Amino acid sequence: MHGPAPSHDAIASDQLAKLNALLTAILPGNRFYAQKLERAGATRPVSSLEQFTREVPFTLKQELVVDQEAHPPYGTNLTYPLDRYTRCHQTSGTTRTPLRWLDTPESWAWMLGNWERIYAAAGVKRGDSLFFAFSFGPFIGFWTAFEAAARIGCLCLTGGAMSTVGRLRAILDQQATVLCCTPTYALHLAQVATAEEIDLRASRVRVILVAGEAGGSIASTRARIERLWPGAQVFDHHGMTEVGPASYGCPARPGVLHLLETSFFVEVIETTSGQPVPAGQVGELVLTPLGRVGSPLLRYRTGDLVKVSPDRVCPCGSHDIALEGGILGRADDMLLVRGVNIFPSAVEDIIRRHSGVVEYRARYDVSRPLAELTIQIEPAPDCADVPALVRSLESELEARFNLRIPVAAVNPGTLPRFEMKAQRWIRVT
Repeated sequence: MHGPAPSHDAIASDQLAKLNALLTAILPGNRFYAQKLERAGATRPVSSLEQFTREVPFTLKQELVVDQEAHPPYGTNLTYPLDRYTRCHQTSGTTRTPLRWLDTPESWAWMLGNWERIYAAAGVKRGDSLFFAFSFGPFIGFWTAFEAAARIGCLCLTGGAMSTVGRLRAILDQQATVLCCTPTYALHLAQVATAEEIDLRASRVRVILVAGEAGGSIASTRARIERLWPGAQVFDHHGMTEVGPASYGCPARPGVLHLLETSFFVEVIETTSGQPVPAGQVGELVLTPLGRVGSPLLRYRTGDLVKVSPDRVCPCGSHDIALEGGILGRADDMLLVRGVNIFPSAVEDIIRRHSGVVEYRARYDVSRPLAELTIQIEPAPDCADVPALVRSLESELEARFNLRIPVAAVNPGTLPRFEMKAQRWIRVT
């Protein structure tokens, strides 16, 4: 990071000033929040962060979905007239109705500034060549990352509409030094490189910036990516279409994400009660973006489950909140299997320790009185003993969860591959 990190007290003071500026900006013209805050009696500046959390209600995604359905196409959560907006993106909509999200040039510039901090933490600088291995569609993906990289003087190489082999050739031929993609796709690129006899030891990629999935903060997934991409280091990051880029991988502690506290007011709550959760305990992440004024969010319940480190000063020098293990999962993703709580990320951590597994898929069947979890794995073509691999996985899963989880092997090439967010978990109702 550049310059001395601001202290916790300085961060809190800055957040309070930005919160009041945000409230002042949105109350006159934003119909969604003017009505919401009027009902809550929260239409005045706040004198403390505690007052903000006491008086301002949470914002739920379903509220925004209902608002956009009632007032298509963009809803009423707009601070300015429509002609002030120049960008439109939408959520992936993998689990529910997608949201459209508009941005003004000022809000967009704020997000680019967040990405510049993410790049600084990962050691990305002017003169680097960044390859973006994804298709540029309506999902916000790496759009802000692309423009922020150009703004700091990097060469930006887009891999949209290219095959995986074409992307690999471009990465090597153009000597890209940074790769931006999902963890799943970083693994898939390496697997295709092996199949096509493309030697990744010739790659100049030294940083792999991943997002979209929890894999970048899962030790075994991160280790496998770094093993398959010699000389490269994985840095995790997370964000959402609704809030923008929100965190950066700690340069001193792999597997830890720092939240950008100068850009977000951060809370972690108990999912059921909504009460604050102490550091060291798992809770739901609540974010208030402090600079996305055009389409604001106040106390947005993200649904992401996190655990805040009790240490407020990190070895990297940052005072930003540190999330141990990154994003642990989502509140609606936790599985209950015969009385045992299981997070998909914990299952992936076990599977990715086995180099003989190329891909996997999990089936969560809740159609019966006792829910069942089963896993399919696709072995590597050179796996010498597939039955032994299956037995080893079943044994490790049982040791971890005190639960028998059947594992079955399928033929090579059977399971789907993913460029964006992987959809490996199938729920049967």
